[in-house]
Amino acid sequence: MNDAWTTVPTLVGRHVRLEPLGMQHVDGLRAATDEALATCWYTHVPAPDDMAGHVEAALRKQAGGESMAFVVLDADGVPCGSTRFYDMDPAVPRLQIGYTWYARRVQRTAVNTESKRLLLGHAFETLGCAAVGFQTSWFNHASRNAIERLGAKRDGVIRNHRRHADGSLRDTVTYSIIDGEWPAVRCHLEAKLAGHDRGGVTS
Repeated sequence: MNDAWTTVPTLVGRHVRLEPLGMQHVDGLRAATDEALATCWYTHVPAPDDMAGHVEAALRKQAGGESMAFVVLDADGVPCGSTRFYDMDPAVPRLQIGYTWYARRVQRTAVNTESKRLLLGHAFETLGCAAVGFQTSWFNHASRNAIERLGAKRDGVIRNHRRHADGSLRDTVTYSIIDGEWPAVRCHLEAKLAGHDRGGVTS
């Protein structure tokens, strides 16, 4: 396992900057979320008052080698969300992208598209992943649609896989992009970003 699997990178695009998550980002992330996002029963968006604990938990998992956590900064350098590499397995190599949430003000903008372009590029081109996975609740249709718009293919559904935030059992829909598909997915994402730059709407 090389150092790239243990060092959280900084990933920079035109619309976003992904930096290693730290406690210094708590106040900015607290301002980026709201109770309406946090109380949706099938998501795990942290409530403003829970943000410090959320970041601390992410950093504990990162210290244990389980994940790499990022803060997402908009073009002005203001925190607008968070995302993570997790289930990292350099022996395959493979990982998942998830624990992603964004402020309402950046949803349906270039932020998610470019964040995923940067994360996928690092996973395939720097870490040499054979596959990158995504997981979401069966009921999270917005997340499912966003994953499919990236170009990921649905692998299946894991029944009663884990718990929703409210404690109910979750059926998890799983998706992946494999290394042979990455060049086409990269072109697709770059075309979506170009469309946004011309005044279109992306996600």
